[in-house]
This record gives sequence, C-alpha cells and structure tokens, in this order.
Amino acid sequence: MAYEKLKISTPSPVLSWANHELGNEETKMAKNVASLPFVFKHIALMPDVHLGKGALVGSVIATKEAIIPAAVGVDIGCGMCAIKTPFTGEQLEGKLKKIRQDIEAAIPTGFSENKDVEKTVTNWQKWRDFKELHRGVQDLEGKAMKQMGSLGGGKVLLLTVVI
Repeated sequence: MAYEKLKISTPSPVLSWANHELGNEETKMAKNVASLPFVFKHIALMPDVHLGKGALVGSVIATKEAIIPAAVGVDIGCGMCAIKTPFTGEQLEGKLKKIRQDIEAAIPTGFSENKDVEKTVTNWQKWRDFKELHRGVQDLEGKAMKQMGSLGGGKVLLLTVVI
C-alpha cells in the first residue's frame, strides 16, 4: 500500500496511508500534531485514521526526547504498547517484514479471535464488572474473552525501529 505526503505546510511532513480523504478537522489535527517541536522525522496516518481528542486515532507520532501517552487519540478500545528490545537497527535490517508476519500469524488480527481462552484471561477480576455494562453488550463477555490479546478489528500492526 502506497502513502501520500499531505500537501500542508508543517515543520514535519505528514505521510498518509488513509483509505479516505481527510476532512477539515482531521487535516487541522494532523497539522497541529506535525507542528509539535519534538516530532521525529514525520507523522504517519494509518488507513482507518479518524478524529480523536488532541491527536488523530490511527496516527503514529514518533518523538525525540518526548513521550505522549494519550497520542492514540483517546479512542475506546484503541491502544498501543512500546516495548524496548535489546536489538539495534542494524540487527533488524531486512527482517522487519518477517517479524511482522510471525507476529500476525501468532496473534489474531481483524475480527479473528483466539481459539482458546487463556486461564489468566478467565481469572481476570474485572470480568465481574461486565454485568455493569449496557445490556446490549453484556452477552458479549465470551467474545471479549476470546479477543483479549488480539490486535482487534481493522487495526494495523506497525513495527518501528528507534535509532
């Protein structure tokens, strides 16, 4: 899938893989984030990018000497995890595609779910709070258990090497 460089004037470029035209508010939000002084190289917009609070949901914002925990756009169910590994960029050169394929083979993506529910998942104490949720979702507890640890629907797995 090819990206396009948005034609907006910002200190850091905005590269978009969006599968739709950005609206005025989305463009304004991308422009605001790309103008932050600690953005590293560029902002990346994923295919399902949409409005969030402060940042676009589905945007990837690499930073230099800064961390923005809420930069996932405060979308329900969206999240991200940064994991420091002992690997250098040179060690991973040419291997990221294979690593990504291996992760996607091991972890359900899209609307897929785990075949079995891990014991640690069923033992999670917060499942009892399901009865407090709206009646329309209370019967989805089993589905939620099978999707725990998945990459969810419509998500994109992005591997980034920090230099």
